[in-house]
Amino acid sequence: MATVCKNCVMDTTDSKITFNEEGVCDHCTDFYENVLPGWHTDDRGKKEFEHIVAKIKKDGEGRDFDCIMGMSGGADSSYLLHVAVKEYGLRPLVFHVDGGWNSDIAVNNINVMIDKLELDLYTEVINWDEMKDFQLAFFKSNLPNIDIPQDHAFVATLYNFADKHRIRYILNGGNISTECIRNPLEWLYYGTDMALIRDVRKKFGTNSMKTYPFSSVLRHKFFLRYIRNVKVVKPLNYFPYIKEDAMKLLEREYGWRPYPQKHFESRFTKFYEGYWLPKKFGYDTRKVQYSSLIVTGQMTREEALEKLESPAINEEEAQHDFEYVATKLGLSVAELQAYFEQPNKTYKDYNNQESLFDFGAKILRWIGIESSIKR
Repeated sequence: MATVCKNCVMDTTDSKITFNEEGVCDHCTDFYENVLPGWHTDDRGKKEFEHIVAKIKKDGEGRDFDCIMGMSGGADSSYLLHVAVKEYGLRPLVFHVDGGWNSDIAVNNINVMIDKLELDLYTEVINWDEMKDFQLAFFKSNLPNIDIPQDHAFVATLYNFADKHRIRYILNGGNISTECIRNPLEWLYYGTDMALIRDVRKKFGTNSMKTYPFSSVLRHKFFLRYIRNVKVVKPLNYFPYIKEDAMKLLEREYGWRPYPQKHFESRFTKFYEGYWLPKKFGYDTRKVQYSSLIVTGQMTREEALEKLESPAINEEEAQHDFEYVATKLGLSVAELQAYFEQPNKTYKDYNNQESLFDFGAKILRWIGIESSIKR
């Protein structure tokens, strides 16, 4: 039976977790010691963000847009769009990447906000044959993070578009408030490790992927940011962001519809995080999500433990999703079940650039660009 942190709900399904003498895990202590002291959502944070907004507006003078932001239809990106436009007067180009798995709720949430805010929406559609082949390759790899094909496309497409059109500022909905506890690396490995991606494609892919938007971590983390001067701004880190309150505002002001769980705006991610990952590998990403809310005071540990007693997706819904995913990928249910039953592997079973990521993270922390949040 898994040992659970006394403060949050992270447990020994994270094989690298450690606990102090009080039974508090290193995810929590890392947050309290290394992240919380530098996280300012008071007047200091507000003034810092107002300074950034002034730069964005000045750089955007004479342009149709002063920044770009990715929109998934989830709570974080939706609330960010509301704040950026209504409270700070920014003029973002709203950018959506369609990987073929949008839920009806996601489409609704994007459309109602775009319409009410009177904004332009640019949608980039990923070639479905390429996406399907890429996703099938990851199923065959038996790796936990089979969502890399979608994640990589979302990141690469947005950065490539910003660079091509000389848009210097990308607004990002990533935030400390709901994401300060991160998924362990063995659960969700880096989606921009090109060595691993190339190895998986070489072993299991069949499509030449001529149009799929690949981008290495060196390109979007260093070249685009420091050579091309494309800056990523995470506004939700500069002022209080209470997710429950934000969703109520979005429902009231826009007719926005909530999801049962974070990331469920994608039907594939819903299936993957709600069924495939916990059932095949024993990794429940709700533990990470709830733990973030616990340490930031938005959920009690008791509430989280109670929610974790039930699966993210009930058996009937899981069966329906299983059939839907199999059919969309051109598989029979038996074929998808066969992938489910194959022996599990980790990123260490494939070529990877973990050492490069570790080195880069150390450099960024040393110069104060990134906080020391455990992966």
